Amino acid sequence: MKRIGMLTSGGDCQALNAAMRGVAKCMYNSGEDVEIYGFIDGYKGLIYGDFKLLQHRDFSGILTKGGTMLGSSRTPFKLIREPGENGIDKVDAMKQNYYKLRLDCLVILGGNGTHKTANLLREEGLNIVTLPKTIDNDLWGTDMTFGFQSAVDIATECIDCIHTTASSHGRVFIVEVMGHKVGWLTLNAGMAGGADIILLPEIPYDTKKIVDAIKKRHDNGSRFTIIAVAEGAISKEDAKLSKKEYKKKLEKSPYPSVSYEVAAKITELTGQEVRVTVPGHTQRGGSPCAYDRVFASRLGAEAGKLILKGEYGFMVGYRNREIVKVPLEDVAGKLKSVSPDAEIIKEAKMLGICFGD
Repeated sequence: MKRIGMLTSGGDCQALNAAMRGVAKCMYNSGEDVEIYGFIDGYKGLIYGDFKLLQHRDFSGILTKGGTMLGSSRTPFKLIREPGENGIDKVDAMKQNYYKLRLDCLVILGGNGTHKTANLLREEGLNIVTLPKTIDNDLWGTDMTFGFQSAVDIATECIDCIHTTASSHGRVFIVEVMGHKVGWLTLNAGMAGGADIILLPEIPYDTKKIVDAIKKRHDNGSRFTIIAVAEGAISKEDAKLSKKEYKKKLEKSPYPSVSYEVAAKITELTGQEVRVTVPGHTQRGGSPCAYDRVFASRLGAEAGKLILKGEYGFMVGYRNREIVKVPLEDVAGKLKSVSPDAEIIKEAKMLGICFGD
């Protein structure tokens, strides 16, 4: 008998259900007796013993469904050692619930913060296998995360829709794409949607360069400009501030986000009308695209194979078009950022895309 625990932690994204289904299908088709316990709302369920025994039918019909049938929540790694409700020791509680159910392995689906805690549990002696989910595609050790392509498709469609109205009114339009620390989503959606200017957290921008790019388009006969801005985009001036100084500046800022600040400065320097569109959490929602359904299913199946072989302490990743196992200690605490010197950035610049640098 194989007893497996499963939880989804952190921000929501598409194909979580597809990935869990992949694990379950692999286990059920192995010929072994299997029990799968789902912990409700991520690590919170593991801490407070909120779980349910899942049945075969629970994994039926979920391949195409977005969200997660187990629910999710954020349990910050920096607070994991602090007492929880009623003074509970969170780490000890997770271990006790793992042992109480006599689990052979815990399958954890999540992003950066989730993997830090997963690695901590591995260090505490639990058998862990993880799957890389995040729309940001910023997990170290894998070329791709599930949820990313679905989010790219949604953000791209938003930019596509903006094109027609921007052209009709001859305006500058800013589309703010998710991504506080890294710009993979904004970069890919911006290129796919034909954005003229793309602003990323990794490449601090100069507002004058943005204005120059807009004027150049106008001089060449273009009536409009599309700017894709990552949530975490930052100006060259602000990039020189310490984290503490920048945080204070944001607290006092009259703008709800960086996109509105960029819009205000463009209007101030050019007198041109600027509109901001924020697709927000729509980028996390809806059904997973076909790519993510296949990709998440493959990762899930490979996770099931690792469990059947008794190989624990790994994230199932994707490198050079192959599914690979990556040691958790190599993943935890590392961020996969967009390098300003990356080939995709150079190629985007060849296409005439401005990054404000």
